[in-house]
Amino acid sequence: MFTRLIDILDGHWGKVGGVVLGLLFGWFAISYGFWRALFVALMVAFGYYIGKQVDERTDWEKLWDRFRRGH
Repeated sequence: MFTRLIDILDGHWGKVGGVVLGLLFGWFAISYGFWRALFVALMVAFGYYIGKQVDERTDWEKLWDRFRRGH
């Protein structure tokens, strides 16, 4: 079972790391209410997005230029 888990995660370490970082960062907002829970969800989504970019070996300069130019 452990070997299968490693096989599945082998190509997705960036996504896993991004989600973990998003959860850790968002964890501080779990204390109270809907808005903080929503904040955590957004942090997880952001972490996943960054991790996905790492997995795909994105050219960060091109990505930054795309955001600066016009969303």
